[in-house]
Amino acid sequence: MSARRRLRVPLALALVVAGLVVVRVLVGTPMVYADLAVRAVLGEQIPGVSFIVMDDRLPAAVVGVLGGAALGLSGTVFQTMLRNPLASPDVIGVTLGSSAAAVAGMALVDAQGLALFWWTLLGGLLTALLVLWIAQAHRRGGHGAGGAGAVDDRFVLVGIGVAAALLALVQYLLSRMETKKAGDTMHWLVGSLSGATWPRVAVLAGALVVLVPVLAALVGRLRILQLGDDTAASLGLPVPATRIALVLVGVLLSSFTVAVAGPLAFVAFLAGPIARLLAGRPSFVLAALLGAVLVLAADVAGQNLFGRVEMPAGVITGALGAPFLLWMLMRSSTTGRGR
Repeated sequence: MSARRRLRVPLALALVVAGLVVVRVLVGTPMVYADLAVRAVLGEQIPGVSFIVMDDRLPAAVVGVLGGAALGLSGTVFQTMLRNPLASPDVIGVTLGSSAAAVAGMALVDAQGLALFWWTLLGGLLTALLVLWIAQAHRRGGHGAGGAGAVDDRFVLVGIGVAAALLALVQYLLSRMETKKAGDTMHWLVGSLSGATWPRVAVLAGALVVLVPVLAALVGRLRILQLGDDTAASLGLPVPATRIALVLVGVLLSSFTVAVAGPLAFVAFLAGPIARLLAGRPSFVLAALLGAVLVLAADVAGQNLFGRVEMPAGVITGALGAPFLLWMLMRSSTTGRGR
């Protein structure tokens, strides 16, 4: 990619994100005039408009930007580290681990608020570490001849297996809940921005303020890790510690978003490969912007294109991601790895 194109693409995506934020705030039932929205954002109290803009639509738009960016970054971490476009938190079970832990917290101890955040984060982290441990243990056991690529493929396959078990756990817990609580939990499991509030915005923004610099510091090590474990180790890179650090950052980015907005299906899976198509290589900046675009566009569509029915953003992203996943699987079967 030329230097001019490297600048144009992220700038264009940033403008799309800004445009979608404006549309999310102004368009809906009722419509809000731009001048009234600006006055409300600047602090003027306008009956009806101030609540719609400042307490309903703008927090949802900001969570869409932050959550989409976090999921785009998380997916790119796993896909780049494992050199496999299928290795996103959605596919390998990390997102479902966060969701299963959150549902368990709701069902067993009626976890809410901060407690629910901790359940979600712990579930995603334990799931990722479990999948990584099983994949690495299988390699150490002597059944994984084939090098680093083999263990990367096993990570995905083990993750899919663990995700299936976690899905069964979620379904069991839902069957044991009271009807109303199960309905509320199912709505959360779809993934939606409708419950966005400024405190949740603050939590997600704080997480990104901490995690993005950590990820930036690890990018150089990630590029070395892409050369293969043996080569990276020969260059002095502590491979196990680097993998764990990257897994931790990826899990935290995904789990914070799940805790705030629910599991927005396939955003992490879609953003990385599309960014790579645009840039010709893995790009965290483009993946973050594309994640924001996907979530905001899905939310705008869900709010406005289905009549009186408000379709959660997670339904739209899931509908987009499923055929893309099938295409990636078909492409992998014909090219060997689909990279």
